[in-house]
Amino acid sequence: MELIDTHTHLDFPDFDADRQALMAESRALGVRRMVVLGVYQGNWQRVWERVQSDPDLYAAFGLHPVYLNDHRPEDLSELGDWLTRLAGHRQLCAVGEIGLDYFIETLDRERQQALFDAQLQLAADFNLPALIHVRRSHAAVIATLKRFKLKRAGIIHAFAGSKEEAREYIKLGFKLGLGGAATWPQALRMHRVLAELPLDAVVLETDAPDMAPAMFPGQRNSPAHLPAICAALADIMAITPEQLAVASTANACELFNWS
Repeated sequence: MELIDTHTHLDFPDFDADRQALMAESRALGVRRMVVLGVYQGNWQRVWERVQSDPDLYAAFGLHPVYLNDHRPEDLSELGDWLTRLAGHRQLCAVGEIGLDYFIETLDRERQQALFDAQLQLAADFNLPALIHVRRSHAAVIATLKRFKLKRAGIIHAFAGSKEEAREYIKLGFKLGLGGAATWPQALRMHRVLAELPLDAVVLETDAPDMAPAMFPGQRNSPAHLPAICAALADIMAITPEQLAVASTANACELFNWS
């Protein structure tokens, strides 16, 4: 069973003690490729160095809304410089993690929106998919994506919206990222949504080290948990883990133009 983890933060210090062992374990379990996302200017170099150390790692670079108050005005032009310098490199796969976060009330929504718009424009300019963070902001994100109509769309990370919201994203060409959050027994609404999602619209992810699945409560999440996440989600979707693995891997390969 071959899997792709479309959303990790493997550069985070949480993995410093055992990163290589963890990646070997993940590979032995069938996790072949992993995407590592940059979230602020200060970690882009770290992400790129990590990715360059392994041919099966891929990088995305962005300015995450949660770090809004740490981003400097010049970070946007620097992001453009990074994308220009790495354009066409096989291990550059997306712009991300970008988006809108309305859960943290102290984050200025206008500044978030301006930053989101600017980064979606970069995704359009460089013909890259966008990996999008959405927390309590589906209506605003959907409205924004309708304005931009990205040719290569992207992934709605940690999708936890309604059937209607899922339908809107899918119409716009986006894949829905499914991970540990949906495995919890109390995620009942999400279970109902999962049961109706078309298989050609989903990809798998961990968000490691965050969002541990129900099978590993309170633990550091990691790509090695992806097979268990796949099995738990497949059960909710009333399909086999193999069916979900094949579909999600094919969807990720199509999105990122991987053979």
